[in-house]
Amino acid sequence: IPMTVGGGIRSVADMRTILSAGADKIFINTAALERPELISEGADVFGVQCITIAIDAKWNPDASRWDVYSHGGRRNTGRDLVDWATDAERLGAGELLVTSMNHDGTGNGYDLVQLEALNRAVNVPIIASGGAGKLHHFSDALQPGRADAVFAATVFHFGELRIAEVKDYLRERGIPVR
Repeated sequence: IPMTVGGGIRSVADMRTILSAGADKIFINTAALERPELISEGADVFGVQCITIAIDAKWNPDASRWDVYSHGGRRNTGRDLVDWATDAERLGAGELLVTSMNHDGTGNGYDLVQLEALNRAVNVPIIASGGAGKLHHFSDALQPGRADAVFAATVFHFGELRIAEVKDYLRERGIPVR
């Protein structure tokens, strides 16, 4: 299983430590928002395939956009999700791990509208996060024009679904899985 590690990575030296310990990729969120050039610095040294930008976003109905949050979803940065995603790609992000704060923990499905907006804006793989609760949520998110991969935790931690069950379901629908 490819291992992506994040949390507290604030420099190329931190990236090197994590990758040297056996991780295949790193993800950064707050540090990239505070110092966007960190994305380019990491991509220049390790390649874009090692740099995943984690984005926590919440729909802002007053602004008709998704706002990007930092510090584990506690601080609204005032940045627009689509703008930040395109900036991150331009700076060297190899993929985006995007968590819908509106859907996270609900079990009501991924934010498909958000995924479609991102898919139209960027050319790097998008990993959907936040909202999985039923088998069909995984296949819904993996339809063309949405996400390239899915992330889920709660449904597995609490035994609501089994990983093998999700993989079988996706295979039955012609969605490639490892």
